[in-house]
Formats: sequence, C-alpha cells, structure tokens
Amino acid sequence: MAKRIIPCLDVKDGRVVKGIKFVDLKEAGDPVELARYYDQSGADELVFLDITASFEGRETMLEVVRRTAREVFIPFIVGGGIASIDQIRNILKAGADKISLNTPAVENPAIVKEAAQVFGSQCIVVAIDACWNEKMQDWEVYTHGGRNAVGLSAVDWAVRVESLGAGEILLTSMDADGGQDGFDIPLTRAISEKVNIPVIASGGAGTMEHFSEVLKEGKADAALAASVFHYRQLLVKDVKKYLSEQGLEVRES
Repeated sequence: MAKRIIPCLDVKDGRVVKGIKFVDLKEAGDPVELARYYDQSGADELVFLDITASFEGRETMLEVVRRTAREVFIPFIVGGGIASIDQIRNILKAGADKISLNTPAVENPAIVKEAAQVFGSQCIVVAIDACWNEKMQDWEVYTHGGRNAVGLSAVDWAVRVESLGAGEILLTSMDADGGQDGFDIPLTRAISEKVNIPVIASGGAGTMEHFSEVLKEGKADAALAASVFHYRQLLVKDVKKYLSEQGLEVRES
C-alpha cells in the first residue's frame, strides 16, 4: 500500500494551533482555509483534532467540521470529545470519513468495539498519546490532551484496541511533539511490529528525511505533521517527491 502524508489541524476555540509537547500553543490559521489548501496540495488525508474538547468536557465543534468537510475531497478524520455512538454518528453525518477516539476509548474501551460493529472498523481510529516512562521502562499512555498519565503501556494498549476492532492507530510521541527533531522511531516501530492495522506516526517532523525514516525504520503506514506544513517549511508535494525518490510508494500529488 502507498505510504500516506497527512497534515493535522489541531483546533482550539475554532482556530488551528500548534505547540511543543502539547503546550505553548500558537495560532496557525483558520481550519477551513488550511483544509482547502491541503486538499489542493496533494495531501492524502486530513486529521482534525479538537484538542481541548475532552479536557473541557464538551463535544467537538460540529459546525467547523461541516464547513471543513465541504472544502475537502480527501479522507477526513475527526477527533476530540467524541464519547458516544450518537456523537460518532453526528460527526460522520457532518462529513467526516473517520473518527478518532482517545480519552473515551481509555475510559470506556467497549466504545471501540461497539463503534466498529456499528460503523465498521475502517472508520474507527484510536489515537494514542505516549511518553517514555523511565520507571516503567515503557511508553505510557496519556489522556485529556496529554494531561493525564494513566499507567497503561502504549504497546499493550495498541494491541488491545486492535482486538476491539479499531481499524487504525494514530500514534503521537509526546516526547517528540513539536520539536522538529524527528519522529520517535523506537516507539513507532515497537507498535507497528505488534499490530496488523495501519499506524499513523505523529510528533517530531522537521525534515523530509524524518518522513523517510519513520516510514522505513519506524515501519509506519503514514506520517502526520502540523507545523512544518502550516508554516510552509515543507510542502506536501515536495515531501512525496522525496519519498518516491527514496524508493517509497506514494500517491502522486
């Protein structure tokens, strides 16, 4: 299968933001305008994350999802504050192709199984935010936008969500997030080797070489990035051209 390049729209208060290790957020633009730009620039998919919805105990902003979905013709993943089958149905009706579950999946794993049964595994993505825990000698799962450590091994959790019916994993390294020093290769490879569903690697993209490394050495199926694309440090089409030159199969922009 072709490797995918996926821009991520982290949205707070209706605006796209980006920070480092989930803090120091800076505004990066309007989600609808950015979605339109990425749709036209050769992105394979888009991820829309309402990053404070779970922490603030509210639902994802449906109207922003509707407006964004009207502007894109590539697969569109939406996450943040989605905790029930009815909410999933509403997000999909608003135009999303897939939904992403993070905190609600950890708190109620049964929702992953039920959602996969109702809507199909192909549109159920489980997002895993992980940080290395020296005491555990493992990567630990965090919830509520990286605020709460829950004592779960990220590798074990990935295996479990696959067994529950998740069709894909969106894996974010909190250690690497926003640093632009490269993806977390050991974390990505550890999970990619344990599951048979696609893994989207997130956190740390800074150069075109980083994308190649995580797709080859990390064995990821897709690579996600935000700030390097938002601020035009890299263009999606240039990254895909580079990956193709490195022998990786990508969809033409």
